[in-house]
Amino acid sequence: MSDTFFTAAPHWTWWIIFYFFIGGMAGTAFLLGALLDWQSRRSPVANRQSVEGRDSMVLPVPPTVRHAYYLSFIGVCLSGLLLTIDLTRPLRFWHMLIQNHTGKPMFKAWEPMSVGSWALLLFGLFSFLAALSVVREDRPNLRLLASAPIRWLRRPGPWAVVTVLGSFFGLFIAGYTGVLLAVTNRPVWADSHLLGVLFLLSGASSGASALVLLSLRGRVAEPRTVGWLVWFDCNVLRLELLLLIAFLISLGSVARIYLSWWGVLLLLGVVGVGILVPLRDERRPTHTPRQVARTASLVLLGGFLLRMIVLLSSEEIHVIGSGVTGR
Repeated sequence: MSDTFFTAAPHWTWWIIFYFFIGGMAGTAFLLGALLDWQSRRSPVANRQSVEGRDSMVLPVPPTVRHAYYLSFIGVCLSGLLLTIDLTRPLRFWHMLIQNHTGKPMFKAWEPMSVGSWALLLFGLFSFLAALSVVREDRPNLRLLASAPIRWLRRPGPWAVVTVLGSFFGLFIAGYTGVLLAVTNRPVWADSHLLGVLFLLSGASSGASALVLLSLRGRVAEPRTVGWLVWFDCNVLRLELLLLIAFLISLGSVARIYLSWWGVLLLLGVVGVGILVPLRDERRPTHTPRQVARTASLVLLGGFLLRMIVLLSSEEIHVIGSGVTGR
């Protein structure tokens, strides 16, 4: 049994729960958008125009790719806002990045909060550049969006840098939230090394489901793209289910905390509604847009409940006491 039961809970608020959920979804949505963007550039039309020497900006950017970049940028902005609001003194949020007395950048590689703050900032930069590079498709009348610097972002070299680095920092943010919990001296969080990977997979399924919903709402996505996202989501959900079981086993005696209503919520809300029902729906021979949207919504609900349960169940251990830990 871990000695982490002797530490005080950080008493994080709901702002942090929403940050964990939105950050994971935004980070993995960027990667999915980059993959779909890469695939669209390999299409016969893109290759033909490349041979003809035409500007890469004339290549249409698929709607789902634009949705992914927009979602990532909005999500990282909301994540930063939620973190700032949660601070005791929100107006001093810049102290996480800049030294108070010298004005120099402050980066502490040994401190997870410092690493996460800089990763969030850099992900925000690359998601902004990615969103800026494709927004002309939705706002063709704005002259600024047709300027050379913005068109330059869609050229092969800059595009590769933005998408590769954006995907890297996006995945980092998606898994970082779980790692941040693991390095704190708290029960459940510090009793397993699988929390970061679990949150990463949950973020991947949430990101895919969010893109499915945006595509169906806009009624402009290609069925093939939505089908690929659904296929990706189902495979990730299977991995997430296996990892969730391994996570509970790795907790050892600490897992007894889930012999309560937290466990009921985990079993019914996360495993049942958020994983098993979507996997069952995927086996149906036909799927209407409404059914696909309902399934994607259930996955998002399960992803949110997972983070809520992991955070709040540990917060309450100091209230439940030694009866849970078996001391």
